[in-house]
Amino acid sequence: MPYWKPEIETMDPKDLRQMQSEKLVKLVKYVYDRSPFYKKRFDEFGVKPEDIKSIDDIGKLPFTKKQDLRDTYPNGMFCVKNTDVVRYHASSGTTGKPTVVGYTQNDLDAWAESLARGMTAAGLTQDDIIQVSYGYGLFTGGLGVHYGSEKLGATTLPTSSGNTERQITLMKDLDVTAICCTPSYFSYLIEAAEQMGCSIKNDTKLRVGIFGAEPWSESLRKRIEERSGIKAYDVFGTSELSGPLFIECEMQEGMHIWSDMFLFEILDPETNEPVPDGEVGELVVTTLVKEALPLIRYRVGDLASLDTSVCKCGRTHPRLMRLKGRSDDMVIVRGINVFPGQVEYVLVKFPEVSPHFMIILDRDGEMDSMKVQVELTDMVSDKLDDYYKLKSRIEHELKSILNLYAEVEFVAPGTIPRSEGKAKRVTDNRTF
Repeated sequence: MPYWKPEIETMDPKDLRQMQSEKLVKLVKYVYDRSPFYKKRFDEFGVKPEDIKSIDDIGKLPFTKKQDLRDTYPNGMFCVKNTDVVRYHASSGTTGKPTVVGYTQNDLDAWAESLARGMTAAGLTQDDIIQVSYGYGLFTGGLGVHYGSEKLGATTLPTSSGNTERQITLMKDLDVTAICCTPSYFSYLIEAAEQMGCSIKNDTKLRVGIFGAEPWSESLRKRIEERSGIKAYDVFGTSELSGPLFIECEMQEGMHIWSDMFLFEILDPETNEPVPDGEVGELVVTTLVKEALPLIRYRVGDLASLDTSVCKCGRTHPRLMRLKGRSDDMVIVRGINVFPGQVEYVLVKFPEVSPHFMIILDRDGEMDSMKVQVELTDMVSDKLDDYYKLKSRIEHELKSILNLYAEVEFVAPGTIPRSEGKAKRVTDNRTF
């Protein structure tokens, strides 16, 4: 069984736990001394760095969440000077304002290290040619996997997303052996290749796919593997933690979490108490080695479970099992986080429509589709040309905020169901 760093990946669990304790103690003092945000939060919570002596004391620390990043925009939670930040990534928030994450060089090196370990666990080596079909730019997916591939020593093909025919042509002509993208996009690639008279299973050398950034099921994994002849692996990460980070090993029984870099908790969302090993709860993460933006007990919002037993591959780090859903109202469409509040933020700019809307998610073949039903007001003229211009303007504004296309469908006033409680904003007709 190949390992990237066997001395770390197969470390005795007791030694891993001791390492986590030592790093947590240092981390708490680090953020308390360097971040006014954390000092204030700890003081309000009544905890001092000297109160934390091991990971057994993790429950004494306050939680952080995405709203903290928004409230301290752009860099109020950072623990380093701007001159120490070598890269920014950002993701959109519910009001259109992005959440910004900064990285020191050590942060980028640790990110690449995490992915190099994961890629090795998935059977990749320096002899592979890895096609990165996640988006590049402020989104963390493309660049994260890119640097992990280069750290591994593999040949990297940065195709980014889109331009499907060229992706398939390059995959075939350059003898690509692995691809990283969303599972829905790869499913689309399979269909598009067939339309081009090319079989990914028979006409390419592709053997590994690393898929994430959106929910997918074991049934979709099986369908992908049967149609393409590859082995499909799950990957997990969030933009706040560092984008893609953890990948399944060849056993395909959960994504290995590197305990020397991260401390994971699975908590009951109601009581905030730990749930038994293997049971589903809310994922809470503490970053043990990040310098620019360390996160203490960060409530990711995903519902998941951990398996802390030693894996059949010999790795002793716990495994994050397939995600079960969200504890908030965020939905993932084509690998992009979408909040109903973002749609509302756009619609309130247009007096021609009411604030009542419905997001309808569906599948167009293997790809996600998103429609926004919007109620017209009587301020719209009767001219058909004005109707289509308004539709185009709203769709353009939605795309600029969501970073994906959403079709706008106008409906009559009173069509969207009302609620006295929390409004139902999303109808998800997708099956995974």
